[in-house]
Amino acid sequence: MRYSPLSRFKGTLLGALLGESLAAGGEIQFQSYLNLGRMAVLGTQSLIALGRLDLDDWIGRQQQESLHLAATDDISIEIIIATLPVALFFHENPIKLRQKLLDVLKIWEDDPVVRDGTLAIGYAIAQALTEKLDSLTLIPQIISFIGETPTSIPKNLLIVQSLLEQGAGLSRAEAEFAREEKLSKIIPMAFYCFLSTLEDFRLAVLRATHNGNSQVQDATPLSSQATGVITGALSGAYNGIGGIPVNWQVLHLQKNSPAWGLTSFSQMLKLIDAFVAVWSGVYDITLNLRELTEEGCEVDLLCVYAAARVIRSR
Repeated sequence: MRYSPLSRFKGTLLGALLGESLAAGGEIQFQSYLNLGRMAVLGTQSLIALGRLDLDDWIGRQQQESLHLAATDDISIEIIIATLPVALFFHENPIKLRQKLLDVLKIWEDDPVVRDGTLAIGYAIAQALTEKLDSLTLIPQIISFIGETPTSIPKNLLIVQSLLEQGAGLSRAEAEFAREEKLSKIIPMAFYCFLSTLEDFRLAVLRATHNGNSQVQDATPLSSQATGVITGALSGAYNGIGGIPVNWQVLHLQKNSPAWGLTSFSQMLKLIDAFVAVWSGVYDITLNLRELTEEGCEVDLLCVYAAARVIRSR
């Protein structure tokens, strides 16, 4: 295995966070315009607490936090980011992955573009985590995974494939999707930035947050950050946390600023560690010690070892 699951899980979620916080010009900004990943954190916490997808628990956590989104575009992007933990948790089984992604989308109003974008990003992340991602075949596989659809997402992804085969530059790609609706442009641009610089997280995210092309009339903070966060998630899943520039990580650790509704960047790292532990089936004996001592006898804490994939929660 090229990178550990922990490295790829961290790469995905921290890549998304850093992709959102990267300002135009390549500087980290600690106060995000939109805080796109708050619902993703709530979903991750639900999966950690229950060890499974429970839509009622997701809804309850969102209601408890009183999440309010100001605009339709904000909602669409945040919904897609909210599904990242589901893509990670169920990445091993494509059939279950597709079903769980569609299940979690039922929480919000059905939007075909959001659905197709979620399936495309979730499938790509799953391919990266299982080390099956091939840049030459990924887009046709994604289109097959999406299935029949009335949206322009498959068509735009095929345009991305054509641009990659031609070696087209960033300006050409931006001009190609300039007339598309925001979400139908953001998703293919994120895939273009990711696949055109497959092994370079830094360059992929810098290109995604680039707003310098004068032909792009709607280069808003939303479109820039949304493209950055999706590109960061995709590239982070593929390259792992080791592919994320150390100085970007250090800046966040030194500042230790709130991240996606959490109190600090350190808390985000601990959340991901707990998430990977639950996914892998790790049993926290300290949380269940009462069950072992309910008869009033002392029990020595034991370390249990097993071969990979032997002890699992699913």
